This record gives sequence, C-alpha cells and structure tokens, in this order.
Amino acid sequence: MAKSNVKKGQVKKAAPKVIKKATKSASTASSKRSSVGTPLLAKKTKDYKFPKPHTKTIKAYKNMHDYFALNEKYTSYGMSTRCIHAGNEPSAEFSGVSPAIDLSTTYSQVAPGEPEAFDYARCGNPTRLCLERTLASMEGGKFAFATSSGIAATVAIMSLLKDGDHILCVDDVYGGTQRFLRRVLGENTKVEIDFANFQEMKNFRKHLKPNTRIVWLETPTNPTLQVLDVPKIAKELKGSGILFVVDNTFATPINQNPLSQGADVVVHSITKYIGGHSDVVAGGIILNDKELYDRLFFITKTIGSGISAFDAYLALRGAKTLEVRVQRAQSNAMKIAETLEKHKKVQRILYPGLKSHPQHDIAKKNMRGYGGMLSFYVKGGVKQAGTFLKSLKVFTLAESLGGVESLAECPALMTHGSVPPAHRALLGIEDNFIRLSVGIENEADLVNDVKQALEKM
Repeated sequence: MAKSNVKKGQVKKAAPKVIKKATKSASTASSKRSSVGTPLLAKKTKDYKFPKPHTKTIKAYKNMHDYFALNEKYTSYGMSTRCIHAGNEPSAEFSGVSPAIDLSTTYSQVAPGEPEAFDYARCGNPTRLCLERTLASMEGGKFAFATSSGIAATVAIMSLLKDGDHILCVDDVYGGTQRFLRRVLGENTKVEIDFANFQEMKNFRKHLKPNTRIVWLETPTNPTLQVLDVPKIAKELKGSGILFVVDNTFATPINQNPLSQGADVVVHSITKYIGGHSDVVAGGIILNDKELYDRLFFITKTIGSGISAFDAYLALRGAKTLEVRVQRAQSNAMKIAETLEKHKKVQRILYPGLKSHPQHDIAKKNMRGYGGMLSFYVKGGVKQAGTFLKSLKVFTLAESLGGVESLAECPALMTHGSVPPAHRALLGIEDNFIRLSVGIENEADLVNDVKQALEKM
C-alpha cells in the first residue's frame, strides 16, 4: 500500500477534472463561415464593363454678355425670388443647386482664338458671371460687373474720363469716393472735380458745365443720410449726354432701383448689404447700355478689377437673403430712431423714416423702405460721443455697415477722417456725430443697448 502524503488533520483535495473540448476540422469551420452572409469577393471576379455615356444637351453662349438673356424669365418675379434664382440655376452638367466655385485661371478653346465664352479668369469667370446675373436682376438692369471692391467699381467708371472732362459729385459722399476723387484723380490727372449740394435744382444746374461727363450721387448719403430726388435729377440730365451714376449701397435694391428712375448706372459696395455678413469685399456695376457695357468690359479686364471666384460665391450666398435681412434691419432701425428722437441726451436724429427728417417726403415718394442706417448727434462733444461708443455692449465699435451685426462709429474720427475739416463742418460731420448700422439682432436688445450707453454719458 502506498504511503499517503496527507498529514493528520488535513483534508485531501480532489484533483481538477480535465474536460476535453471537441474540435472541428478546418474544412468544417470554413464551411460554417461561408454559409453566413455574402462573401466580399466572388470566387471568380468578372471585369466590369463601363456603359456608354448618355447624351445631355447643354445650352451655351459664345459670349459672356449673352448669358444675361437668361434673366428675362425672372422679370415678373418678386425681389427675393430673383435674388435666389437669377444666376443660381442648378448646374447644367451635374445639377448642383448652388453655383460651383470655378478656380480655373484659363480655359480651353475649340480652335485658336475661339474660346467658349471664357478665355482667361481676369476677363471673366463662371462663378463671377453668376453673381453678375444676380446683380443685374435685382436692380432691373440688362448687364452687370462684379468687382473686387466697391472702390474698384468706382475707379472703373472714372476710367472713362479723360483730361479736360468734368465730374460733378454730391458733397456728402462715401469717404473712399471723395478720397479717390480728391487725392488720386484730382491730383494726378487734369480731370475737373466739383462737389456740390444737390438738394436745390438751381444750385445743381449752376455746377453743370459744358465739359461735365459724369454726375455722381448716393442716396441716402453717407453719413448724413440726405435723400436726393433721383427722378428729378434724371429729368434734368435727360438728353445731355452726361452719365448719371447712383451709388445705391445704403438704400439697397430692396428699397429703390435707380435705373427705373432714370439713372444710367448703379454702383454698389457689395461688401455692405448684398454680401451682408462682413466676410467679403466686393463691388458691383449695373447698367442697360450695351455700348457702355463694352467700354467698361475693356476697362475692367485691362485693370484687373474683377472679383475672385471665391468672393463671388460668398456674395452670391449673401444676396439670397438680402430682402429678409434688410426688412429686419430697417424695422429695428425705425424703433431705435423713435427711441433716440425722444431721448434727453440726443440733440438730433437723422433717419429718413421719421417725419422730422428734412427729405422724408422724397424718401416716401421714391423709396419702398427707409433702410437700416441712421445717424444722430449726442449732446456734448467728442468726450460724450466716445463714452457712448465705448459703453455699447451689443453694437460693435467698427467701420463699415450693412452686415447682420450692428455697428457704431464716429465718422469724424473714422470713416470720414480724410475729409477736410472745413468740408466736414459744412456737412455737419461734427465730433458728436454718430452713425449706426443697425443689424438683425433682437429689437429689444438693440434698443436697450442704446439706452444704457446714453445713460453712461
């Protein structure tokens, strides 16, 4: 008998049971896997044969300017419909509902000297053309140019002038326009330049000369918001051969269309309301005359003032919501204007929608709305104006205008600082003068912001 190793008092532990697991053969396991789902690859791979392409007809024009003919089908539609659809049709090739950003710098030709509409991007670009069609449609014009900035549009038009010609410009005008006229065109050419008040026709006529080639105005004006009678001035210039140009940036195409009131050319800083999001710098020129279009086309392609494809895309995106943004902004502006008019710390308010505005009747007659821009004088001087501007919480202290966000500035120290002091004083651009670009935030927030900033003065 074998001797046990278990000591007295210890319990003998049972040995663990060994359980043998049945294993499947490799062929059985493979058979099981193949029976679940479809294999990723067939046992025998067949070569895919590509089908023959189907034929798709795409209508095209040989010349860029002929594409504006596509706008004719939108003439009976309302403003927002035109802003959204004119120039924004689904792609003829791939059916994309948003215009493609065409970054090509050059385009293939069917034969030497025979391009299909586009040859070189400085001269024209498909994305730019989409924006130009939108601009033409919203202003009721036949043709348009989209430029790299608002001032690029101005320079292109001024390039029509030659030594000895005369331009008559309204005295209250965008700072960049007067700076170009005074410091560039005036100092480097022999073009004659006059600035005048256009409110009185007698004074307007007095400044016209035999060599006047361009009359330039904006309405409402920047920054004192004078409203000028476009139809009346157009009637005065009819048959004179003088090019009548209206900067419609402040009013926007939503509130007035100067071409239908007798203007020859409309210009825009697209940077402002049409772009509408403070993220693109661009300009526009809209007109009806084909001969003038050809002259301006030669100028814009020669000086390279056309907008880039990506910026054109941003402007197109902004243009689609132009009407709803402008309507909201001017609704907010009216409420703020009414608040400022009653406030004890405000000396005077300038807003075309108020009956107290000197040209309210003209605005009511010629405009469909009064816009989102307003200006006012605080009681005091530059110190009080500065306190108000620095105390704002919703409004941003910044130059420019027309974006979704509300902006505030002091023109004498900012946008119109380059205007000679004597001329600023003549226009009423004093140190206590403030300009507001009212955005689309909640009305109560904007009104309360203005109130609390006034109380800090």
